[in-house]
Amino acid sequence: MKEPLRLVSIGGGTGMSSLLAGLRQFATRTTKTEGSNSEGTTVEITAIVAVSDDGGSSGRLRREFDVLPPGDIRNCMVALSEDGALLSRLFQYRFNAGRGLKGHSFGNLFLTALTDITGDFADAVRKSSEILNMEGRIFPATGANVRLEAELENGRVVRGESRISRSRTPIKWIRMMPAGARPLRETLDAIERADLITLGPGSLFTSVIPNLLVKGIPAALRKSKAVKAYFLNLMSQPGETTGFLASHHIAALDRHARGGFLDVAVASNSVIQPRLRRLYAANKAEPVITDHEAIRAMGIELVEADLFHFHKNIHFHKNIKVRHSAEATAQVVLELARRGRVRRLG
Repeated sequence: MKEPLRLVSIGGGTGMSSLLAGLRQFATRTTKTEGSNSEGTTVEITAIVAVSDDGGSSGRLRREFDVLPPGDIRNCMVALSEDGALLSRLFQYRFNAGRGLKGHSFGNLFLTALTDITGDFADAVRKSSEILNMEGRIFPATGANVRLEAELENGRVVRGESRISRSRTPIKWIRMMPAGARPLRETLDAIERADLITLGPGSLFTSVIPNLLVKGIPAALRKSKAVKAYFLNLMSQPGETTGFLASHHIAALDRHARGGFLDVAVASNSVIQPRLRRLYAANKAEPVITDHEAIRAMGIELVEADLFHFHKNIHFHKNIKVRHSAEATAQVVLELARRGRVRRLG
């Protein structure tokens, strides 16, 4: 049986769940029949997800039940589950009425209840993954109940992910409270065995960097023989990354990880249509510019691909989102994972 490529994906938010959805088809197991050779899984996926969210349904459950926020992990679980399966649809179901229920998703409530039963959030995630017949493993970045604190360029300190995301002042530093939170042992093992480790796409300061604040993860990344690749966002985020070039994103990762660890930066060379640009500009967001020479000067390889697929018949409205194509992004991931396998075994 051919050994699967081992992929570790680090991040959070919608960007990570989109990447995992694109990879799921390559992790489908092949049933071995008599007289045939099974190829096994093409990709072995491990997702490491930030657990600092304190808004919406996740934030309410955190405050009321003192549990880790389930929302991003729930989205990743659904992304790695069978498309259209009843259980995965049920996990995404959101109550639109009911005292105390309105705004909650069923999956968040399920994970909270199972955490109370098992006494351990990571164990609840494992058992939920079995119920969903999920392709891959998902671990919270840490089992500690952590929160984010941001120091802004104007010296002001903002606490809580949701408040940090709403701030329109540039961020100088992100810290995790309490400091010293540690990862699960399985997380470090997955990083050590990986062929490829991806970070992003996703909110730089509130989805990607929080994982690097967990004690032991940056050191494990530097020690790993895997290819380490950062998937740059397509658009800037007001406040968080206003005015950031691609190299500024990478510098922020290195600064918070207390040293460099990346091998590759993956950027999109897609053309964002003027009408879409205007819609984003109204919210103080713009395409992230790839400053090629600055990235190469950092000793990082730059990979560019068409990662945003625009449909001509798309219906324009104020809530339209520029997102990575799950399929196109997955193809880049697979190629980098193949390179990582050669490097790790070479």
